Amino acid sequence: MSELTTVVKERRSANNFLENQPISINELNEIFELTKFAPSANNLQHAKYIAILDTHIKEQIKEAAGQYKVSTASAVILVLGDKKAHQNVAQIYEGLLHLGIMDQREYEETVNSIITDAETKGEKFQSEEAIRNASLSAMQFMLIAKDKGWDTCPMIGFDQAKVREILNITNQYEIALMITIGKEKTASRRPRGYRKPVTEFVTYI
Repeated sequence: MSELTTVVKERRSANNFLENQPISINELNEIFELTKFAPSANNLQHAKYIAILDTHIKEQIKEAAGQYKVSTASAVILVLGDKKAHQNVAQIYEGLLHLGIMDQREYEETVNSIITDAETKGEKFQSEEAIRNASLSAMQFMLIAKDKGWDTCPMIGFDQAKVREILNITNQYEIALMITIGKEKTASRRPRGYRKPVTEFVTYI
């Protein structure tokens, strides 16, 4: 069994965490350094993360989430999606221009095409793209965290308005989900839930 297969099978949504298991900024940065390679539409890298280590702010987030594991987690990670990520396309593609991979005409056409497409499709599309691409990034974050010995739990059951207020999140960003990270308290682990067989969720045509 490959290392990736092991990580995929061992990753669980941790419902409880051991207390007093600090995670450092350096350790989180190691995870984010690999998370940044997650795919995103047009390489716009919609995902933005807020990593909450401060105990006082974590308690405020716990109140907004109403879940005890927020307190015991080593950190709380808020995953945001930038609805205006397309506005950064010129900067993102500039490196390809300077390296000669794109010429000036191709660069300008690509930048204009991506911006025009997003603006033409409107706010609903921009919102969906923000959540979709941030979620791809979040899954990569959780797999990398597991590979480095950390357990995670994705969460959506929280008061988004309160979280926005606590963290001063503007309407430019969609809140895709929250991730708690720490060391799982395996003594309270539930058996893994039922997983459908492949024949029930895959159709070949």
